[in-house]
Amino acid sequence: MRVSFHGQSVVKIITAKHTILIDPFISDNGLCDLKADEENPDVILLTHGHNDHVGDTISIAKRTECLVVAPNELAVYLESRGLNTHPMHIGGSHNFDFGRVKFTQAFHGSMFTDENGEKIYGGMPGGILFYAEGKTVYHAGDTGLFSDLKLIGDMNDIDLAFLPIGDNFTMGPEDALIAAEWVKAKNVVPMHYNTFPLIEQDGDDFARKVSTGKGIALKPGESVTI
Repeated sequence: MRVSFHGQSVVKIITAKHTILIDPFISDNGLCDLKADEENPDVILLTHGHNDHVGDTISIAKRTECLVVAPNELAVYLESRGLNTHPMHIGGSHNFDFGRVKFTQAFHGSMFTDENGEKIYGGMPGGILFYAEGKTVYHAGDTGLFSDLKLIGDMNDIDLAFLPIGDNFTMGPEDALIAAEWVKAKNVVPMHYNTFPLIEQDGDDFARKVSTGKGIALKPGESVTI
């Protein structure tokens, strides 16, 4: 399984048979190395309904007819836009042909503005546990520090975790280091930073300070194999 990072919270997972794209904020993401019209995922996973996470979902999914898995309210809206969706919610899991998905808590918000200026409520935000090929990837979504991260770490043998470090809207580096200890992932990658001035952080410094597992500050386009 190859997992790559593409700026902000964009993550691509490539398994033996499928390509999974998480939170594809591509076109308006100055750090992203991808081009939305060249992406052909089998599935898009969305953590919540903010513009910097929903991103290019509608255009990609309409072009490719891929499945979109999202929190229920967001999935219902996207279905109304003609997308093929599978609604889920926090605590729920489902076995798909591409792997198993489970939604976890995330303490954040969820509303985005569509192309017509309409405000769309996306339901409760979440994190995502993705299981495939005997590996577990945890994408925390946008969240502050919360104590049930310990439970997530205790209940799962996490090979790779993506944790936000940008501060202001999510955990900052100090809280994210505590989160890294709690989730006990073998590898920890910082995300949701440096895309905008308000969330500028030193990802390399964070990675060096990770004490539980290996910290890896992936640059956009870089990947790890787990």
